[in-house]
Amino acid sequence: MPKNQPELKLISLEDVVVEPVRWLWYPYIPLGKLSIIHGDPAEGKTTLALWIAAACSRGQALSDGETVEPLTVLYQTAEDGLGDTIKPRLLESKADLHHIYTIDETDFPLSMLDERIGEAIGKTHAQLMILDPMQAYLGEKVDMNRANEVRTVMKGLTKVANQTGCAIVLVGHLNKSQTANSSQRGLGSMDFRAAARSVLLVGRLKNNRDIRVMVHDKSSLAPEGNSRAFSLENGTLHWQEGYENLTADELLSGATRGNKVALAEDLIREQLAGGQPVLANEIYQIAKDAGISRRTVEMAKLNMPDVTARKLRNCWAWSLH
Repeated sequence: MPKNQPELKLISLEDVVVEPVRWLWYPYIPLGKLSIIHGDPAEGKTTLALWIAAACSRGQALSDGETVEPLTVLYQTAEDGLGDTIKPRLLESKADLHHIYTIDETDFPLSMLDERIGEAIGKTHAQLMILDPMQAYLGEKVDMNRANEVRTVMKGLTKVANQTGCAIVLVGHLNKSQTANSSQRGLGSMDFRAAARSVLLVGRLKNNRDIRVMVHDKSSLAPEGNSRAFSLENGTLHWQEGYENLTADELLSGATRGNKVALAEDLIREQLAGGQPVLANEIYQIAKDAGISRRTVEMAKLNMPDVTARKLRNCWAWSLH
């Protein structure tokens, strides 16, 4: 046997115990696995990551999830100051800072293969760790575009997540490619995406820059979750209705005709096409029959400056001008 050759060990799958997948946020973030949140700068990906951290720290339900006991979170950032940016933004999100820690990188920068990650998770019993941005934590000698180097790092981090049961979320940037194919837009090697069990894409709508959308771009352990729209007010995230069916490629390309707000816009134009005013309540009812909520119709109207409202027989009526 050659030197350093490992001894052959076989595992019979008959002896493997079937284990259910556990979730931090079903179906978006599994426990004990790697997940990615990526998007362009200033599109809302860090805000989403901070909201998740804040919600976990106080045991808040993660948007349709179950309320749980407060969880410990590890948050690492290489781009923002802890005192002037991260802490104020967590406070705006009403985080319980007693449950949020960071590994001190003053003397030694952290990397994904650093043993301190596993040690910190074990010592704090953290169930969520966020690395923002992930490219900053590869290690200085790792080329993010070389598949073999990225694969080694991601394999090591995956092992830590599996052994500790902690959900590790990597926040990443998109590349500058103009393709609308989301699978090709992550910065660096495709092995980042391959290693992640869940990938979330965050971006702004091209026709309404005040609305961001989180799209479930990859899901290996459950059916992909609905897309979720949100707005930011004073740095705080607020969930919005609409865009549940928006795809990652539509978000990147600006083609949003598949979402409910866009469908509501089409419905409004269809009802007003005759040139005569139509009672708003009639439009609301027609939309309801089509499975579109009143709030979604109102959001659609805000996107349509050529639709005006005026009183008609003591009721509001809409018309095109």
